Amino acid sequence: MHVIKNKKTILIIEDESSLVNIISSKLKEDDFNVVASATVDGGIRDMESNKIDFIWLDHYLLGNKDGIDFVTEVKKREEWKDIPIFVISNTANADKLELYIKLGINKYYVKSDNRIESIINDIKKLLSK
Repeated sequence: MHVIKNKKTILIIEDESSLVNIISSKLKEDDFNVVASATVDGGIRDMESNKIDFIWLDHYLLGNKDGIDFVTEVKKREEWKDIPIFVISNTANADKLELYIKLGINKYYVKSDNRIESIINDIKKLLSK
């Protein structure tokens, strides 16, 4: 992946490759760099090797770790704890949502209720502050 300096870099952690391709394409159209992973461990490796400005996170991921595991790891690290995170999931389980909020995510979306363009607009608003 070629990262262009002076552009914000968004890490997408999503296990559906077709969805990753769509999200990546739309983010690149909006002038973002994109890094993508399908697992928690891959996402952590991507964070260690790139300057990430924003995280697009699915709850259900490949492997035995989920989005909560990822957010827990990110929030433990001083250099990452303030990176904004939007969780975009297939479901809106109240307990899971409450835990994500306690961990410090910025926003939680249910995939079926939100268009990708709307989420990207929210990302742009948050990063422009």
